[in-house]
Amino acid sequence: MPTARKRNYKKEYRDFHAKPEQKKNRAARNKARRTAERAGKVSKGDGKDVGHKKALKNGGSKSVSNTKVQSRHANRSHGASLVSKAARAKGGRRSKRS
Repeated sequence: MPTARKRNYKKEYRDFHAKPEQKKNRAARNKARRTAERAGKVSKGDGKDVGHKKALKNGGSKSVSNTKVQSRHANRSHGASLVSKAARAKGGRRSKRS
């Protein structure tokens, strides 16, 4: 069984997270969270994420009307359902929600 490689966070930041576009996206996510906190929709440590109805990467706006509050699991599993459909088409591993 192959051993897992140690994740290189510095390289990951330098190659992806430090890019100007990614910094703008991160700032937009943080702003959406702060706005929802001020409105009383979420609080620190509540297990909720403030996501965008239409993702920024898909051309969604950074406006308050494009945000929604949902559980951390629901917000972070959006991409996984798309990947699992593609993987199933190729005969890959199935997700638990198939």
